[in-house]
Amino acid sequence: MICAALCVCAPVSGQATLPTIDVKAIAEVEVTTSQDGHDVVVLAPADRVVPGDAVIYTLEIRNRGAADIVRPVISRAVPAHMVYVADSATGPGAEVTYSVDGGVTFGHPEGLRVMSSEGRSRRAVASDYTHIRWNLRMTLKSKSVAYARFRAVVK
Repeated sequence: MICAALCVCAPVSGQATLPTIDVKAIAEVEVTTSQDGHDVVVLAPADRVVPGDAVIYTLEIRNRGAADIVRPVISRAVPAHMVYVADSATGPGAEVTYSVDGGVTFGHPEGLRVMSSEGRSRRAVASDYTHIRWNLRMTLKSKSVAYARFRAVVK
């Protein structure tokens, strides 16, 4: 399966209809603010970012259908102007895999390979990742929400 910006793959228990999952991506940056005389770090919308800024992407995965979805799979492209931050993809109860070929195939970091500029195969690094996939190991109940997150840095 080739994924563009976002793919959702999910078998629906007991139904032949397409899953009704909505995925909303929220981009935020960490900012330091003062509260009660103490500096605290909070998340704010990533309205304007410049090269070197770290952006936190939160995916809100919502099952708006009437049926539970068993083990949904969510894929997301790393934005073209960003570089994925190693080991930052998380999701409760999710197995996270990565793609280095535009979302055609996925694997764990230790098994991913790319061609070097010299034409030799080398182990992929986080900056080579084009897509992230979350294989949720749970059932996403009807009308419920799950969250996944990753960080990327503006090129």
